Amino acid sequence: MKKFFFLAVLTFFFALQTKTEAAGEKILFVPHDDRPISYHQTVQVVEAAGYEMILPPKELLSNATNMGHPDELWQWLFENAPAANSAVIASDSLLYGGLIPSRKHDVSQEVLNSRLAKFEELKKKNPSLPIYVFDSLMRTPMQGTPGDIEEPEYYQQYGADIFQYTRLLDKKEISKLDKSEENYLSQLEKKIPEEFMNDWMGRRQKNLSATKILMDYTRDEVIDYLILGRDDNAPLCQTHRENREILAYAEKNDLPKTKFQSMPGIDEFNILLLNRAINDLNDEIPFVSVQYNRGKGGDTVPAFSDEKISDSVNAAIIIAGGFRVPDPSRADFVLLVNTDSSGKTLWGHNEYPDGGEFKPILKPSSSTKYFVELVEKNLSEGYPVGVADINFANGSDNALMKILSEKNLLFKIQAYSGWNTATNSTGFAIGTGMLAKKMSDSSKKKILATRYLDDWAYQANVRSIVGSEIVKNFGNPQLYYQLGDKHSWAENRNTELIRDFAKKNLPQITKNFTVKNPWLRMFECDIIFE
Repeated sequence: MKKFFFLAVLTFFFALQTKTEAAGEKILFVPHDDRPISYHQTVQVVEAAGYEMILPPKELLSNATNMGHPDELWQWLFENAPAANSAVIASDSLLYGGLIPSRKHDVSQEVLNSRLAKFEELKKKNPSLPIYVFDSLMRTPMQGTPGDIEEPEYYQQYGADIFQYTRLLDKKEISKLDKSEENYLSQLEKKIPEEFMNDWMGRRQKNLSATKILMDYTRDEVIDYLILGRDDNAPLCQTHRENREILAYAEKNDLPKTKFQSMPGIDEFNILLLNRAINDLNDEIPFVSVQYNRGKGGDTVPAFSDEKISDSVNAAIIIAGGFRVPDPSRADFVLLVNTDSSGKTLWGHNEYPDGGEFKPILKPSSSTKYFVELVEKNLSEGYPVGVADINFANGSDNALMKILSEKNLLFKIQAYSGWNTATNSTGFAIGTGMLAKKMSDSSKKKILATRYLDDWAYQANVRSIVGSEIVKNFGNPQLYYQLGDKHSWAENRNTELIRDFAKKNLPQITKNFTVKNPWLRMFECDIIFE
């Protein structure tokens, strides 16, 4: 008996020692740009869990004013890879300069091939380094937006036509077009200038070929795990059309989900793959239980996606190295997903500014009240709870957050996300929630504070208010997308309004902060605590 007790204690000691040592492992991380959510907000989560990050200099990453420096990034990567225990890499940064450059680049096929070949060289020089890569299919926005920096300039005028044209092409290949649809397809083909369509489709074909080479590298174990993202997607469009080709290629090459996945989203993949790297280093498989709001729930197909949110959530858990379990009592983390009962994505903030008065939707629906009860129930049973708030297309559900604040529940949960598209928010909540058990209470609260100020205060309220003020004060709605000489004005106004919002709704946040718009537009913000 004494011998058994001694062995048990010894086993526990070595397991604890291994876990402690693993927490000091170094993870090399190349994001797809320097946006706050892509870069330091994600890094903050991983560092709070006790891991050291090896990060490239920010000046090598793409930002609002430059297209990135892929060749210099490769040089940095080769110099720093030997010191890392794992590497999580955005292929777009190393091939094109970044996510947005991947949609507008003029990289020659010769240069692209030479950069792709460097993945083999990286593995050859670092054979024991696990390499996790996230890649993207080019998106197909439903329309162009004046002042948008993310697409070629011609997309502002012809974006809606290009989307409809590819939607019909996709449908034609899947089923059949009626006579009116055939006529509309023919009209669109004549309307869109050939030079623009050739540019857009030519770049897509080049990127698609590069993705297939990355898939070959995954098959040949040059890359240990590859995710392909479909950002700003729709059930029928060019992105969906190309994804069918990708899935057929994966099947042909026997690429299982344990090696490769293609799914909606992109910005959340960094935190998911960083989780996978950590779980692989520690030989851990976190158990995750998922519960949805009533109504359509997991069958919701949210805006900017082409599949049910339950499929995206299940895939995200697998990507992060976790395992879904039905019983919350067996889970390391319980994810609660806030959806509208109708299965539709709601719109009510962050629409194109027109100078009108913004009025947040504060009256809770019956499903919102039910979701609050779901949060309370899981917390009362002692489960580690995270909330993915995807009721609205971009930003928190104001009615939900108001009740959670009034009931003093906001800082009792482990993770929260409601900052952008549904898959962005669910993925970030999963990635943060999996790591929360490794964090101190103060670290968790700081991360929650950032999300509440960004996702609730800014995205769901202040961004719309200041957007309308821009139109009223300066008469130019395009400033919303390119702040120009109103950049400082917008940052000062955002800071003022979010500080006021925090005093009224988030009294737990006692540290002072300022708000920045580092990408010179209103789309995202950065919360800087003093």
